Amino acid sequence: MEILNSKIFGENLSQTPLLVFHGLFGMLDNWGSFGKDMGEFLPVHLIDLRNHGRSFHSENMSHDDLAEDILRYIEYYRITKAHILGHSLGGKAVMQFAIKFPEKVESLIVVDISPKAYPPHHQGIIKALETVDFNTVSSRNDVEAVLSQYIPEKSTIQFLTKNLYWDDHKNLNWRFNLKTLSEKYNEFVSNAIKFGVFDGPALFIAGAKSNYILPQDHFVIRQQFPKADFVIIKNAGHWVQAENPVDFANFVKEFLHIN
Repeated sequence: MEILNSKIFGENLSQTPLLVFHGLFGMLDNWGSFGKDMGEFLPVHLIDLRNHGRSFHSENMSHDDLAEDILRYIEYYRITKAHILGHSLGGKAVMQFAIKFPEKVESLIVVDISPKAYPPHHQGIIKALETVDFNTVSSRNDVEAVLSQYIPEKSTIQFLTKNLYWDDHKNLNWRFNLKTLSEKYNEFVSNAIKFGVFDGPALFIAGAKSNYILPQDHFVIRQQFPKADFVIIKNAGHWVQAENPVDFANFVKEFLHIN
Protein backbone atom coordinates (compact mmCIF):
# COMPACT_ATOMS: atom_id res chain seq x y z
CA MET A 1 0.00 0.00 0.00
CA GLU A 2 1.65 3.20 -1.14
CA ILE A 3 1.18 6.46 0.75
CA LEU A 4 1.40 9.85 -0.95
CA ASN A 5 4.55 11.86 -0.32
CA SER A 6 4.08 14.96 1.83
CA LYS A 7 5.72 17.76 3.79
CA ILE A 8 4.13 18.71 7.10
CA PHE A 9 4.20 22.10 8.84
CA GLY A 10 2.97 22.69 12.39
CA GLU A 11 2.72 18.97 13.12
CA ASN A 12 2.89 19.53 16.88
CA LEU A 13 -0.25 21.68 16.86
CA SER A 14 -3.48 20.05 18.00
CA GLN A 15 -6.00 21.75 15.67
CA THR A 16 -7.80 19.96 12.83
CA PRO A 17 -5.17 19.63 10.07
CA LEU A 18 -5.36 21.17 6.60
CA LEU A 19 -4.45 18.89 3.66
CA VAL A 20 -3.35 20.70 0.49
CA PHE A 21 -3.30 19.17 -3.03
CA HIS A 22 -1.66 20.83 -6.07
CA GLY A 23 -2.82 20.84 -9.70
CA LEU A 24 -1.80 19.02 -12.89
CA PHE A 25 2.00 18.97 -13.45
CA GLY A 26 2.45 20.63 -10.06
CA MET A 27 3.94 19.38 -6.80
CA LEU A 28 3.79 20.18 -3.12
CA ASP A 29 6.74 22.61 -3.39
CA ASN A 30 4.45 25.01 -5.31
CA TRP A 31 2.64 25.54 -1.99
CA GLY A 32 5.68 25.98 0.27
CA SER A 33 5.11 29.61 1.32
CA PHE A 34 1.41 29.02 1.97
CA GLY A 35 2.16 25.88 4.01
CA LYS A 36 4.74 27.65 6.12
CA ASP A 37 2.40 30.58 6.79
CA MET A 38 -0.63 28.43 7.65
CA GLY A 39 1.53 26.05 9.68
CA GLU A 40 1.77 28.75 12.36
CA PHE A 41 -1.93 28.21 13.12
CA LEU A 42 -2.74 24.55 12.40
CA PRO A 43 -1.01 21.42 11.08
CA VAL A 44 -0.64 21.67 7.28
CA HIS A 45 0.12 18.69 5.05
CA LEU A 46 1.36 19.64 1.57
CA ILE A 47 0.84 16.50 -0.51
CA ASP A 48 2.05 15.24 -3.91
CA LEU A 49 -0.73 13.60 -5.93
CA ARG A 50 0.04 10.18 -7.47
CA ASN A 51 2.14 10.48 -10.64
CA HIS A 52 3.45 13.85 -9.41
CA GLY A 53 6.36 15.10 -7.33
CA ARG A 54 7.89 12.39 -5.16
CA SER A 55 4.70 10.32 -4.89
CA PHE A 56 4.40 6.89 -6.49
CA HIS A 57 3.77 6.36 -10.20
CA SER A 58 0.75 4.35 -11.37
CA GLU A 59 -1.00 3.55 -14.64
CA ASN A 60 -4.33 4.60 -13.07
CA MET A 61 -5.42 8.20 -12.65
CA SER A 62 -9.22 8.51 -12.17
CA HIS A 63 -10.91 10.85 -9.67
CA ASP A 64 -11.81 7.75 -7.64
CA ASP A 65 -8.14 6.68 -7.54
CA LEU A 66 -7.18 10.12 -6.24
CA ALA A 67 -9.93 10.06 -3.60
CA GLU A 68 -8.82 6.61 -2.40
CA ASP A 69 -5.23 7.92 -2.13
CA ILE A 70 -6.46 10.70 0.18
CA LEU A 71 -8.34 8.17 2.32
CA ARG A 72 -5.24 5.97 2.66
CA TYR A 73 -3.15 9.04 3.57
CA ILE A 74 -5.62 10.15 6.25
CA GLU A 75 -5.79 6.66 7.74
CA TYR A 76 -2.00 6.27 7.67
CA TYR A 77 -1.56 9.52 9.65
CA ARG A 78 -4.50 8.63 11.91
CA ILE A 79 -6.33 11.84 11.07
CA THR A 80 -9.94 11.70 12.24
CA LYS A 81 -11.15 14.71 10.25
CA ALA A 82 -9.41 17.25 8.05
CA HIS A 83 -9.91 20.52 6.22
CA ILE A 84 -9.05 19.65 2.61
CA LEU A 85 -7.92 22.11 -0.05
CA GLY A 86 -7.27 21.33 -3.69
CA HIS A 87 -6.25 23.44 -6.68
CA SER A 88 -7.36 22.50 -10.21
CA LEU A 89 -6.80 18.71 -10.59
CA GLY A 90 -6.28 18.61 -6.80
CA GLY A 91 -9.63 20.37 -6.48
CA LYS A 92 -11.34 17.59 -8.43
CA ALA A 93 -9.64 15.05 -6.13
CA VAL A 94 -10.83 16.74 -2.92
CA MET A 95 -14.38 17.20 -4.25
CA GLN A 96 -14.59 13.49 -5.09
CA PHE A 97 -13.14 12.65 -1.68
CA ALA A 98 -15.62 14.89 0.19
CA ILE A 99 -18.54 13.25 -1.60
CA LYS A 100 -17.27 9.69 -1.02
CA PHE A 101 -16.03 10.14 2.55
CA PRO A 102 -17.93 13.14 4.01
CA GLU A 103 -17.40 11.93 7.59
CA LYS A 104 -13.64 12.60 7.16
CA VAL A 105 -14.06 16.20 5.99
CA GLU A 106 -14.37 19.14 8.38
CA SER A 107 -14.51 21.62 5.49
CA LEU A 108 -13.67 21.80 1.81
CA ILE A 109 -11.73 24.48 -0.11
CA VAL A 110 -11.68 24.22 -3.91
CA VAL A 111 -9.38 26.52 -5.87
CA ASP A 112 -10.28 27.57 -9.42
CA ILE A 113 -12.04 24.44 -10.64
CA SER A 114 -15.62 23.18 -10.69
CA PRO A 115 -16.97 19.59 -10.60
CA LYS A 116 -17.87 19.69 -14.30
CA ALA A 117 -16.10 18.06 -17.25
CA TYR A 118 -13.67 20.36 -19.08
CA PRO A 119 -12.79 20.11 -22.76
CA PRO A 120 -9.18 18.95 -23.27
CA HIS A 121 -6.99 22.06 -23.12
CA HIS A 122 -3.48 20.95 -22.17
CA GLN A 123 -2.60 19.29 -25.50
CA GLY A 124 -0.03 21.98 -26.32
CA ILE A 125 1.74 21.53 -23.00
CA ILE A 126 1.70 17.72 -23.23
CA LYS A 127 3.08 17.89 -26.80
CA ALA A 128 5.84 20.23 -25.63
CA LEU A 129 6.76 17.97 -22.69
CA GLU A 130 6.81 14.90 -24.94
CA THR A 131 9.13 16.69 -27.37
CA VAL A 132 11.89 17.01 -24.77
CA ASP A 133 14.43 14.26 -25.51
CA PHE A 134 16.37 13.55 -22.33
CA ASN A 135 19.06 11.74 -24.36
CA THR A 136 20.04 15.04 -25.96
CA VAL A 137 19.37 17.73 -23.33
CA SER A 138 21.93 18.22 -20.60
CA SER A 139 20.71 21.28 -18.70
CA ARG A 140 17.60 23.09 -17.52
CA ASN A 141 18.30 25.77 -20.14
CA ASP A 142 18.24 23.14 -22.90
CA VAL A 143 14.81 21.96 -21.69
CA GLU A 144 13.50 25.54 -21.48
CA ALA A 145 14.67 26.14 -25.05
CA VAL A 146 12.68 23.11 -26.30
CA LEU A 147 9.56 24.07 -24.36
CA SER A 148 9.70 27.70 -25.52
CA GLN A 149 9.15 26.52 -29.11
CA TYR A 150 5.65 25.41 -28.07
CA ILE A 151 4.77 27.42 -24.97
CA PRO A 152 4.83 31.23 -25.19
CA GLU A 153 4.32 31.96 -21.48
CA LYS A 154 7.61 32.08 -19.58
CA SER A 155 5.77 31.57 -16.27
CA THR A 156 4.30 28.26 -17.53
CA ILE A 157 7.75 27.07 -18.64
CA GLN A 158 9.21 27.94 -15.22
CA PHE A 159 6.34 26.11 -13.51
CA LEU A 160 6.96 22.97 -15.60
CA THR A 161 10.76 22.97 -15.25
CA LYS A 162 10.45 22.93 -11.45
CA ASN A 163 9.69 19.23 -12.07
CA LEU A 164 13.15 18.52 -13.51
CA TYR A 165 15.57 16.38 -11.50
CA TRP A 166 18.71 14.28 -12.02
CA ASP A 167 17.78 10.60 -11.92
CA ASP A 168 19.93 7.65 -10.73
CA HIS A 169 21.61 7.44 -14.14
CA LYS A 170 22.67 11.11 -13.89
CA ASN A 171 20.16 12.07 -16.59
CA LEU A 172 17.66 14.87 -16.39
CA ASN A 173 14.07 13.67 -16.13
CA TRP A 174 10.55 14.75 -15.16
CA ARG A 175 9.32 13.95 -11.66
CA PHE A 176 5.76 13.55 -12.93
CA ASN A 177 4.71 10.43 -14.81
CA LEU A 178 4.19 12.00 -18.23
CA LYS A 179 3.17 8.69 -19.85
CA THR A 180 0.15 8.11 -17.57
CA LEU A 181 -0.80 11.80 -17.41
CA SER A 182 -0.89 11.89 -21.19
CA GLU A 183 -2.69 8.55 -21.65
CA LYS A 184 -5.29 9.09 -18.91
CA TYR A 185 -5.75 12.82 -19.49
CA ASN A 186 -9.37 12.53 -20.64
CA GLU A 187 -10.21 10.41 -17.61
CA PHE A 188 -9.41 13.14 -15.10
CA VAL A 189 -9.92 16.37 -17.08
CA SER A 190 -12.74 15.58 -19.50
CA ASN A 191 -14.87 13.82 -16.88
CA ALA A 192 -17.03 15.46 -14.26
CA ILE A 193 -16.65 14.13 -10.73
CA LYS A 194 -19.27 11.53 -9.83
CA PHE A 195 -22.59 12.83 -8.60
CA GLY A 196 -23.11 12.94 -4.86
CA VAL A 197 -23.55 15.57 -2.17
CA PHE A 198 -21.20 16.97 0.45
CA ASP A 199 -23.29 18.91 2.91
CA GLY A 200 -20.48 20.48 4.95
CA PRO A 201 -18.90 23.95 4.71
CA ALA A 202 -17.33 24.56 1.30
CA LEU A 203 -15.44 27.51 -0.18
CA PHE A 204 -14.83 27.88 -3.92
CA ILE A 205 -12.06 30.36 -4.77
CA ALA A 206 -11.76 31.69 -8.33
CA GLY A 207 -9.16 33.92 -9.97
CA ALA A 208 -10.66 37.09 -11.44
CA LYS A 209 -8.68 36.58 -14.67
CA SER A 210 -9.49 32.86 -14.95
CA ASN A 211 -12.44 31.21 -16.70
CA TYR A 212 -12.35 27.87 -14.84
CA ILE A 213 -15.28 28.79 -12.56
CA LEU A 214 -17.94 30.78 -14.41
CA PRO A 215 -20.97 32.44 -12.77
CA GLN A 216 -23.25 29.86 -14.41
CA ASP A 217 -21.26 27.07 -12.70
CA HIS A 218 -22.47 28.20 -9.27
CA PHE A 219 -25.83 26.48 -9.68
CA VAL A 220 -24.22 23.15 -10.64
CA ILE A 221 -21.71 23.42 -7.79
CA ARG A 222 -24.48 24.05 -5.25
CA GLN A 223 -26.31 20.91 -6.37
CA GLN A 224 -23.38 18.88 -5.02
CA PHE A 225 -22.07 21.33 -2.43
CA PRO A 226 -25.20 23.07 -1.11
CA LYS A 227 -23.30 25.13 1.48
CA ALA A 228 -20.78 26.47 -1.05
CA ASP A 229 -19.57 30.05 -0.71
CA PHE A 230 -17.79 31.75 -3.60
CA VAL A 231 -14.97 34.31 -3.58
CA ILE A 232 -13.07 35.89 -6.44
CA ILE A 233 -9.42 36.86 -5.96
CA LYS A 234 -8.51 40.03 -7.83
CA ASN A 235 -5.37 40.28 -10.00
CA ALA A 236 -5.12 36.49 -10.25
CA GLY A 237 -5.52 33.94 -13.01
CA HIS A 238 -5.64 30.16 -12.62
CA TRP A 239 -2.62 29.98 -10.28
CA VAL A 240 -4.46 32.01 -7.70
CA GLN A 241 -2.27 31.24 -4.69
CA ALA A 242 0.90 32.24 -6.58
CA GLU A 243 -0.49 35.35 -8.28
CA ASN A 244 -2.15 36.93 -5.23
CA PRO A 245 -0.85 35.00 -2.20
CA VAL A 246 -1.87 37.59 0.40
CA ASP A 247 -5.56 37.81 -0.50
CA PHE A 248 -5.66 34.06 -1.06
CA ALA A 249 -4.28 33.26 2.40
CA ASN A 250 -6.59 35.83 4.01
CA PHE A 251 -9.71 34.26 2.49
CA VAL A 252 -8.62 30.79 3.60
CA LYS A 253 -7.88 32.02 7.14
CA GLU A 254 -11.23 33.76 7.34
CA PHE A 255 -13.02 30.61 6.16
CA LEU A 256 -11.16 28.45 8.69
CA HIS A 257 -11.71 31.05 11.46
CA ILE A 258 -8.00 31.64 11.94
CA ASN A 259 -7.18 35.05 13.39
